[in-house]
Amino acid sequence: MIRRLQSIIHKSYAGLILLFLLLVWQLVSVMEWVPAFMLPSPIQVIQAFIREFDSLMGHLKISLGEAFIGLGFGIFGAFFLAMLMDRFQMVYRALYPLLIISQTIPVIAIAPLLVLWMGYGMAPKIMVIFLVCFFPITIGLLDGFKSSDPDAIRLLTSMGARPAQIFRHIKLPSAMPHFLAGLKISVSYAVIGAVVAEWLGGNQGLGVYMTRVRKSYAFDEMFAVIFLVSIISLILMKCVSLLEKKLLPYQKSEGGESK
Repeated sequence: MIRRLQSIIHKSYAGLILLFLLLVWQLVSVMEWVPAFMLPSPIQVIQAFIREFDSLMGHLKISLGEAFIGLGFGIFGAFFLAMLMDRFQMVYRALYPLLIISQTIPVIAIAPLLVLWMGYGMAPKIMVIFLVCFFPITIGLLDGFKSSDPDAIRLLTSMGARPAQIFRHIKLPSAMPHFLAGLKISVSYAVIGAVVAEWLGGNQGLGVYMTRVRKSYAFDEMFAVIFLVSIISLILMKCVSLLEKKLLPYQKSEGGESK
């Protein structure tokens, strides 16, 4: 009971800080220290969200569809490449430096090239999401595979276990916490990646909506989109946390309680 109370108190810190920032924001807007057309108040943002709710939900449906497709391809590609790099040391040595180098290239810089090569349809948007989601999951899986207990691997090998059996019973369970940690990052990247990709062009999606309201200087509606993307990302990360509790009930939280 005491631990649960402490957990509630610790979680309330972030809420109190967020509330304080919103109050400061409201004060800045009311005192007009920043022009209203440049920084709408939180109340104006909420009003814009309510006013444009139906339109936002329609665009959100498109963005989430792109995010989930890109994330799905990212998970599949990450598993395939991580298994290949773990199985063959030569592949690991050849590709790991390239994976690191790939993260030094801003995705937004190559996004126009993707549009040039793939057109203005869904394909370049999915590719952008794939690129931003692929790396965290791949690195997480590689770290998880390498953290496997070598004694357990040697034991199964001495008993005649095949590589596929060692992977299933030793390496995959060891990699699951690392995979889920990477997935938490990637689900938030997926939504943000979808919005950024939609800035390049299209007819629907939150990124397209943001471009339109920015051109009309409707910054209250633009902030409403930003808050919506943040809320959706937090919800998706919470879903991954719930999945982690189901798949890894033996994992311990920071406070020492079972998750």
